[in-house]
Amino acid sequence: MEIGKVRRGLGRSLKTNFTTPSLVRCKKVPIVSPMGYNSPAYLSAVTSPKLHVRIPWLGFLDLGGYVKRMKALYKRLDDFHNYVIDDHIARRKGVTDEEKDFVDVLLQLAEDPNLEVKLTRDCIKGLLQDLLGGGTDTSAATVEWALCEILRQPRIINKAKEELNTVIGRNRWVEENDSPQLPYIEAIIMESMRLHPIVTPLTPHYAIDDCKVAGFDISKGTMVLINTWSIGRDPKSWDSPEEFLPERFLGKETDMLGSNFALLPFGSGRRRCPGYNLGLKMVRTTLANLLHGFEFELAEDVCLEEMYGLNKHPVKPLAVVMEPTLPPHLYRCYVSEE
Repeated sequence: MEIGKVRRGLGRSLKTNFTTPSLVRCKKVPIVSPMGYNSPAYLSAVTSPKLHVRIPWLGFLDLGGYVKRMKALYKRLDDFHNYVIDDHIARRKGVTDEEKDFVDVLLQLAEDPNLEVKLTRDCIKGLLQDLLGGGTDTSAATVEWALCEILRQPRIINKAKEELNTVIGRNRWVEENDSPQLPYIEAIIMESMRLHPIVTPLTPHYAIDDCKVAGFDISKGTMVLINTWSIGRDPKSWDSPEEFLPERFLGKETDMLGSNFALLPFGSGRRRCPGYNLGLKMVRTTLANLLHGFEFELAEDVCLEEMYGLNKHPVKPLAVVMEPTLPPHLYRCYVSEE
């Protein structure tokens, strides 16, 4: 039941439009602690190779200053998490059940005396960091890879814009409940996740029984690492696997959530990504609104070379010039100061 509450709160956190700047309900976001989970400081601190990991007795020297950077990063993130939690606590009385978001649900669970695992303030901070750290960069990278591919093929952009103009019109942005009516946008996202899975090796699994796979004997307890990059480019599973072809998903019911082992962007089973619902909502609305509201002109050539780290990004970030195409009043951003 507690998991259901968290999932509902997580879903409500994103019931918003394209102009909403935050996934959590706050009056303001402190300038000193932006949503920097995909910032160079964060990515460098958590993904850079560290000499003391290979030679532990050199750890006290802090070669490269990694410990110092991690402590500074921890301070920034901790300040941000404290701000979000304190803001929600201060405003809880005026929040209805329908307005509660992910943080509200966690705070409510923390007060439950019958909860099997007690949620402390540090636990809530950790869950927030998992949500924002695991969700923002992966979603942004997925959108970037999709744009990298479709900007190389104008016919795909034209077809996507035609669908958007027909379904949405020219007088509003795309909203979450529009997604089922946009099959071509969904196909673009699925094709991007197939060709450029953000997390190449899925979360480690292990064999619960002795078994035989492809002629190999796998003993019970063996760790299993799944390479989604190779699966997505396997010619036995996909026609023309190296080509970006959204049309391969049109008219088919292809599952991305674990039942189709040829497409596993979120993993499968009990260790499937817990934020898949939020991630899909973010990617769908962001990509659809970018295509709907802007014309793109490449400022530099598209780079499809992959850089591996905590997540997978293009070696050279996508650089484009964006020109608004919808009525001017749709681009006004209203920020609530409540």
